[in-house]
Amino acid sequence: MTIKENILYILNNEVKPAIGCTEPVAIALCAAAAASCINCADLDFVEVYLSSNIYKNGMNVGIPNSNEIGLDVAAALGAAKRECEKGLEILGEIDDDCRNIARNLICNNKVIVKIADTNKKVYVKVIVKSGDDTAEAIIEDKHDNIVSISLNNSFLKKELNTDKNSNGLIDESFFDSSIMDIIKTIEDLSFEDTKFMLEGIEMNMSAAKMGIDKRLGIGTGYAMKQNMDKGILGKDLANTAMMLTSAASDARMSGLSVPVMSSNGSGNNGLTAILPIAAYNELNPTNDVDLSKALAISHVITSYVKHYIGRLSPLCGCSIAASTGSACAITWLMGGSYAQIQGTVKNILANQSGVICDGAKPGCAFKLGTAAAAGVQSSLLAMGGYYACKNNGIVTGTAEESIKNLKTLSEKGMSNVDRTIIDIMLHAQ
Repeated sequence: MTIKENILYILNNEVKPAIGCTEPVAIALCAAAAASCINCADLDFVEVYLSSNIYKNGMNVGIPNSNEIGLDVAAALGAAKRECEKGLEILGEIDDDCRNIARNLICNNKVIVKIADTNKKVYVKVIVKSGDDTAEAIIEDKHDNIVSISLNNSFLKKELNTDKNSNGLIDESFFDSSIMDIIKTIEDLSFEDTKFMLEGIEMNMSAAKMGIDKRLGIGTGYAMKQNMDKGILGKDLANTAMMLTSAASDARMSGLSVPVMSSNGSGNNGLTAILPIAAYNELNPTNDVDLSKALAISHVITSYVKHYIGRLSPLCGCSIAASTGSACAITWLMGGSYAQIQGTVKNILANQSGVICDGAKPGCAFKLGTAAAAGVQSSLLAMGGYYACKNNGIVTGTAEESIKNLKTLSEKGMSNVDRTIIDIMLHAQ
């Protein structure tokens, strides 16, 4: 595949709407796929096996249309729904019947959730039992990638790939491309190839408006808006990016049934990849062609960084990957040179590379807001010629080399972080 083909694959398959945190959504989707094979109305038992990353990320986040939190809630709602056609938007169509069935399963201790023995970052297996029937579904590698559905040990379906216009694979050599080659290729794309990126601004700005107009979750975005109106905080680019991104996270992490445009399997990544660019556009109105290409740059660079830190990781993808994407896009919008875009990457990595992911929760609004502001600051510093030097901790050599260092940090330096965080979270319950 050419660089262009890989970019189009990412834009068409890694940028999609999602309702609710994508880890509980993946659990609900997998449970729905398994339960869809059972004809009997009554379900006897639902068993859920999760990678530690999925387990950690879904523990403390609100579940849309339920007013509850919990991995068991997501599984029970999915099993009650029994329809997986909506993909990552499955939790947007939960009715009273589904809630009643799910509540009955949970109250009667019919849902069990365990950590699976797997090295995969994204892994969900759900077994649903009813009478003599046992159905199983498995999701791997991507949150909506159902690799198998079986009934009584007989495969009904394999590899339900939802990707568009491809065989579901991306050329690994793409991630050895230079950032500038990627950006130059995006610059040459037609507006027809990128105009659908604009839907992400509209969708994610709607979520941000909810968190600005009303205190949701912790209320970080709402509080920032109040302080900006009082004149305590300035209405500059960094603060506007921080306000919008944290407000949208407030709405989403509180469990509100609001669709957002996700990026690389994460709704919060989508907020961080898109809303700082929306903030720039509010203060410096940009034509649709350039705006769509900036969004494309943000999503593809986010994917580039996440390739090295992992789709799910001990490192916070929003703080490190999505903020790098949006920061590069803002530098590009301001007419930044290759050296300035390289400097932007180095600045954000020097600033944010130590931020851990301790699961999805209302407090993510803090991290998303900080990531958005840090991305803007990294861009502005780079535009002025101020870069992290080449021997600055893990920032070594080129931006690409520094990004690759994140892989070593994530895999070798933080191999036990997820399990430690899970232990802390379970002890606190």
